[in-house]
Amino acid sequence: MPRHLLLIGLLTFIGSSIIVIGLISGVYKDFILNSLSDNNTVISSTDSSDASIGGHVPGYPIGDTSGTIIDPIDQVVDSQNSVVDPEKYLREFNYGRVSTTPNGTTLREFTLVASDQLVKEISPGVSYNVWTFNGTVPGPTIRATEGDVVRINFVNNGSLPHSLHTHGIHPAEMDGVFEMISPGGKFTYEFVAEPFGVFPYHCHMTPLEEHIAHGLYGVYIVDPKSPRAPADEMVMVMNGYDTDFDTENNFYTVNGIPYYYMHHPIQIEKDKPVRLYLVNMLEFDPLNNFHLHANMFNYYPSGTSLQPDELTDIISLNQGERGIMEFKYKFPGKYMFHAHKTEFAEKGWMGTFFVDDKIATRNSSQIDNSPFYDTLNNSFVTKIPQTSGARM
Repeated sequence: MPRHLLLIGLLTFIGSSIIVIGLISGVYKDFILNSLSDNNTVISSTDSSDASIGGHVPGYPIGDTSGTIIDPIDQVVDSQNSVVDPEKYLREFNYGRVSTTPNGTTLREFTLVASDQLVKEISPGVSYNVWTFNGTVPGPTIRATEGDVVRINFVNNGSLPHSLHTHGIHPAEMDGVFEMISPGGKFTYEFVAEPFGVFPYHCHMTPLEEHIAHGLYGVYIVDPKSPRAPADEMVMVMNGYDTDFDTENNFYTVNGIPYYYMHHPIQIEKDKPVRLYLVNMLEFDPLNNFHLHANMFNYYPSGTSLQPDELTDIISLNQGERGIMEFKYKFPGKYMFHAHKTEFAEKGWMGTFFVDDKIATRNSSQIDNSPFYDTLNNSFVTKIPQTSGARM
């Protein structure tokens, strides 16, 4: 066959292939967008006008886009529709309703209500079907002292079986693994708080991956009988969201909202000790980490020792691992902290401390009762709901 005919045939084949690939790409894009809508994930549409994004540091310049905004430069979190208020969550500790048992032991009573029907905003313009304890992701930080009796009134307001598994030492029947609570049911977990340290709590029903990925987890702190030295205390939970249900996270956060502490720096005081309770509850990715800029911290794995294990500026954690970080800044200014995994950082897991020698940091918020989120009436109440459901 003449060479010119072979050349014409080859060019025709290449042109046809490009057209087919373009058609397939268009169909695939429509399929993905439709799939997002069908799976209770709503990404707000944008008009033809451009919007500004980024602008964190010189390495993250401001850009214009007409696409979906996952990091708006003017981030406004709606406290009513947002999955959590990261500013409030950071320093809020729930100490429960406090009373004394007949033998003189301190009793701390909490209420945790599980739900799986809420659709909340996880990033400006992005809503997701979150599964929550008391209406937020993460759930409330509950706190006791070693030796206290902890009583948790668990209520399942969801449509699926749920339970409460708390890390630490307790009897088998209080472990929340084999005994699932049916929708509408309730159960009381009661145990002695031990040992001292920082622990996660979470639902332990199968498929466990689904329950954790949607948000059913929180932090449980047990203080030593002899209190730690005073410090500016805060809690950070590392997590992510798989909004297109492909078992890969689309967003990464600390305390529930991507980039929140980049746009709302955490104010701390120069030379004042900071104690940070860090917990990793990230699903799908086997490892997460925390890097502190321009400083070092003493690290206490699981918080179960009063002596630090190392002095470092980065710590890596598997899911469920946790620890306590203690540090203070010598110089005023703005300092980043973030995952030292570029993908995680650039998909939301980054923040900043603003260190000032002229301000007094806000005190940690102590809650002496245990309100829960009434998913039916969309409000927080303090009375345990009545139910005709049963423990399965």
